[in-house]
Amino acid sequence: MAMTVRSKGLEAARAKMRAAGVDEVAIETFAHYYRLLEHGETGMIAESSIEPLDMESLADVEVSEEDAFAAVRATAVIKLNGGLGTSMGMDRAKSLLCVRRGLSFLDIIVRQVLQLREAYDAPLPLIFMNSFRTSQDTLDALARYTDLAVEGLPLEFLQNKEPKLLVDGLTPVAWPTAPELEWCPPGHGDIYTALQGSGLLGQLIDAGYRYVFVSNSDNLGAVPDARVAGWFATSGAPFAIEAVRRTASDRKGGHFARRKSDGRIVLRESAQTLEADKEALADLGRHRFTSTNNLWFDLHAMRDTLVQRSGILGLPLIRNVKTVDPSDPSSPEVVQIETAMGAAIEVFEGATTIEVGRDRFVPVKTTNDLLVLRSDIYDLGKDFVLDQVAETIPFVDLDGDYYKLVGEFDKRFPEGAPSLREATSVRIEGDWTFGRGVRLTGEVALEATSAQRVPAGEVLGEAGTDGDGGADV
Repeated sequence: MAMTVRSKGLEAARAKMRAAGVDEVAIETFAHYYRLLEHGETGMIAESSIEPLDMESLADVEVSEEDAFAAVRATAVIKLNGGLGTSMGMDRAKSLLCVRRGLSFLDIIVRQVLQLREAYDAPLPLIFMNSFRTSQDTLDALARYTDLAVEGLPLEFLQNKEPKLLVDGLTPVAWPTAPELEWCPPGHGDIYTALQGSGLLGQLIDAGYRYVFVSNSDNLGAVPDARVAGWFATSGAPFAIEAVRRTASDRKGGHFARRKSDGRIVLRESAQTLEADKEALADLGRHRFTSTNNLWFDLHAMRDTLVQRSGILGLPLIRNVKTVDPSDPSSPEVVQIETAMGAAIEVFEGATTIEVGRDRFVPVKTTNDLLVLRSDIYDLGKDFVLDQVAETIPFVDLDGDYYKLVGEFDKRFPEGAPSLREATSVRIEGDWTFGRGVRLTGEVALEATSAQRVPAGEVLGEAGTDGDGGADV
């Protein structure tokens, strides 16, 4: 039987991955999703197929100190650390960005874990899932923490990579001027494939660990808290995700729901939402909970499920269409096959969710988020855990022409972030530079058509700005 054009595309992709040294488990996982793509699978989740999800709150959960301590001693921590922060103008591991008191995300994460080890007399291994582009930078930065590594376990394992596929024909794209652009990560759902292919899944089980806590390295609220560990361990669930109430800033993001056909919890991302269902996606009253990407799983359950499924967990496909060169919209359109790690919740019978406070979800995806994190909204305690001291988190919208890139952002806050404790919203249009000790209160809206400076010690409030672009106090 003659090989079809598209199966030739799969064979070409397989050959390309093998030549690049990609793990065989990852190659076969890619092949699984390629076949789905080839047969027209889009990964879309129709609104008519789901219903809203209710969940219990951690605030109402009682966990004994004994259970909490036992659980955290059987837990390993994995941080997703493959991102370069390119959308913020960075070209190295995003976790190396300085965020508080001269410390980077990485510094604070490590110190959080070291403090918890001491508090709970627990080994609490900390392991980073790096990409080939963040690995060396990360390991160099970790070298100063000589007591971080746990004997017999690595400090990192690498996420896989896969070829971008031309939309027309699903063949691997060739881009000789920048060959690195021919590749993409498979999304953070690759963590399960990488854990298995690297052998780390077995290593952790052999070393006596039962649970894993996974979160993003740019979320300093994601501390491996013993109370949450105790809740997960005593729940008996094989898999769980921490959820928070959606706010206006989450309208376009993913949410949890329950699938009508089998009652399983699903995580629907915006890329899996039909255009006709976008209004329902944005309905905060209907779909009330979003994922923190803080998740817990039982290592034995993960191992057994992967064995049953021949190494392929079978997460829902996300078909992501981009251009081969993200900075050049005229470059050829490509498909990136992706999966979300939180989508594994629908794979496991008995998987669950729990509502946590917003203090466990402090992601930094833009410089808007960075301004909040660097401000006095949070205190950084002796245990290096963030403590939200402001009553609410203000909405922040900075002019992308001047603040989107970290280098330009830093130039405009040379003396540090202004006080935001009393602010409810901050909208800045135009080129504003802030002096030391500026305080923003209530609703603040600044507009300028030329470069402006907010003097040191200034207090800006709801009056906004005058017609000349100067701040009204």
